[in-house]
Amino acid sequence: MKIGTKILILFLTFNLLSCKGSAQENETKKTISEFDFSTIEKFRETKLKGQIINDYDSIFSPSELKELSNIIYDYNIETTRQIVVVTIDSISPYSDIQKFATDLSNYWEIGNAEKNNGLTIVMCNPCRKIGIATGTETELILTNEICKKVIDQTIIPEFKNGNFYVGIKNGVVELIEKWK
Repeated sequence: MKIGTKILILFLTFNLLSCKGSAQENETKKTISEFDFSTIEKFRETKLKGQIINDYDSIFSPSELKELSNIIYDYNIETTRQIVVVTIDSISPYSDIQKFATDLSNYWEIGNAEKNNGLTIVMCNPCRKIGIATGTETELILTNEICKKVIDQTIIPEFKNGNFYVGIKNGVVELIEKWK
């Protein structure tokens, strides 16, 4: 073998050994949530109805819980889409309720995993905030603009009159209508 060929082979060998694989360079970073959602237990009304209404701030009466649960449950059975309503008294350490709603929805795995068809409504009465988190497939129909419009034009006007249940119920019904 000629000396030039030996140098070329040696050069290529060193070059290959010094390269990192692309999988090594692109390590996936897991998103770290700001809050330990495992400390929040999901409300269970019945074995079938699962985590539909999570009224941690005790805003709804038992009859309101039952009525809203039935609306959401019937829609879930009809479509396999999952809606969850959560009332809480604080979003601390979060300052953005939308981020809180999204992280909670992801932690609880709301919606069908393959279809990513969940919707989570989080209301914090003491914070005077409400947020709607949607799965990626849900967001194709219920865009951020539609959700914001439902909050601003349907839910908030009822909240201003102290009608929290009516605001949430009307918002859920409107979102269901737009989602069909």
